[in-house]
Amino acid sequence: MADEKKPQGEQQQKAPKGDKGGKGDKGGKRKGEGAPAPAPSSKAVSNTPAVPPRLLGKYKADIIPALTKQFNYKNPMQVPRLRKIVINMGLGAAVANPKIIDTAVEELKAISGQKPIVTRSKKAIANFKLRAGLPIGAMVTLRRSRMWEFFDRLVSVALPRMRDFKGVARKAFDGKGNYTLGLREQIIFPEVNYDRIDAIKGLNISLVTTAKSDEEGRALLQQLGMPFRAN
Repeated sequence: MADEKKPQGEQQQKAPKGDKGGKGDKGGKRKGEGAPAPAPSSKAVSNTPAVPPRLLGKYKADIIPALTKQFNYKNPMQVPRLRKIVINMGLGAAVANPKIIDTAVEELKAISGQKPIVTRSKKAIANFKLRAGLPIGAMVTLRRSRMWEFFDRLVSVALPRMRDFKGVARKAFDGKGNYTLGLREQIIFPEVNYDRIDAIKGLNISLVTTAKSDEEGRALLQQLGMPFRAN
């Protein structure tokens, strides 16, 4: 009959089309409503200009004129300068104790201020129980500001901390103005935590310059403060 009441479920009014909640719109909220605002960036931006390395300022102000006068350079670009510094730590003991590589990487990172890379063997040598591809050392290459800062710390702080230090050899050049220095202990660098050392490790430091002869390279390093021996 027409006067019969409809069931309770049929008496409910239909919701407007705009109020229906879809799969991606739960609870009747439209897309984008109620979403949290993006958090402000916590990365601080500094307007303070970077301070150039102390030794770089000395090179430009004092060393370039001094070398120009000593070698009669006609162009300032002829004056030799540091190109890069390569720090290498060879670890033959890593064949028997691979964990020593991890500590070497951490120490080299603290010394140089840059993450080093792990060097691996290229050949297999049965007498040394060495297989190809095994990690046997770590190295890092420094350029620009980090190069100048490391050299400053090397000649001003690290080398004077060596026991019975009398200077470095004058003849450790390769004939093209590049100099290689060997150190027996990494503990001369104050950045290394002495309490966390598992073994004494040696390292080689190669100073690559733009000099064309050993005489020019020696004069450059001496002006930069490298303490060469008298003989």
